Order: sequence, then C-alpha cells, then structure tokens
Amino acid sequence: MTPEQRARRIALMILDVDGVLTDGGLYYDDRGAVSKRFNVQDGLGIKMAQNVGLEFAVISGLDATAVGVRIKELDITEYHPGHKIKVPIIRGICERKQLEPGQIAYLGDDWVDAAAMRMVGLPMAVANAQPEIKELAAWTSAATGGNGAVREAIRFILTAQGKYADLWRHWLTSE
Repeated sequence: MTPEQRARRIALMILDVDGVLTDGGLYYDDRGAVSKRFNVQDGLGIKMAQNVGLEFAVISGLDATAVGVRIKELDITEYHPGHKIKVPIIRGICERKQLEPGQIAYLGDDWVDAAAMRMVGLPMAVANAQPEIKELAAWTSAATGGNGAVREAIRFILTAQGKYADLWRHWLTSE
C-alpha cells in the first residue's frame, strides 16, 4: 500500500512533542524552568485539520507545563505526558475512540517512537529524525521538527483524503 493509500484511511494523528511539535531544544531560564518553542503554522494546521474531522493526540516522553498549555490552546483532549512507552497509550486511544491502528498516523523523530510507529497505519518521520526512525516511516517530511513538519504531514494526509483543496478554497474566499 502506498503512503497516499494509507493516508486516506487516517482518522487520528498522534504527535510526539520534543523534536516533532518542537525543535527538540530545551530552554532553561535563570531559575531552571524549562520553556519550549512551538511553530505557529503547525498549530494553525492542527486547528484547520480539526475543522475537517481529523483528530489529534499527543504523547510525550517528558512532562512540561509549557506543553500542557500549548495542547490546551490547540483543543487536543488526548494528551499523555510522561510516557516513553507509547504503545499501551495508543491501545487505550484506539479503544476509547473505536479506531483500528490502520486509521492512525504517528509522526515521530527518535527511538522512543519506534514501537508506536510500527503499530500504526501511517508511520511518519520528521526530516531530522534518527536514521532508524526514517527507515520505519512510510513518509518523511522535508521540514524539520518544530519548523513546519507537522503542517506538512497534515497537508499530506488531507491532500490524500481530498480535503486539502476545499480547505484552502475556504480560506482563500473567507472575508
């Protein structure tokens, strides 16, 4: 099955955080608090995709307050921080949402994403993912994590589903 054929079946996209939604950097202030940088275009892509029925979940190996704030802004209810072992979380999501793994896309960048990527219907990697992760991926972005890779992956899925052109036309003509 081609990546485009796989993408047509996707109902839910699962995102890793560090290295996917962010550039993977950890920014510390003078008190040791961590902040993270998110891409606004990725965020708008998520909101637009939600408007045409694509659902999202986020599973992160770390638990950072800044991530929770961003996830809330994006209205993503399936947020699972502090989980380096992701397959049991995905099984739970499938059960709650009555989805098959083949209906799920997963965008990852590092070894902690490997088992999750092997489980889903459309494993995806960011451009700067580890080589082993790129080998597992059916599709790899041109953009790096935190720099538009999520938006690019969304575009790929929505284009395969025939929803992207209509979404663009809506924004082109909205007043």
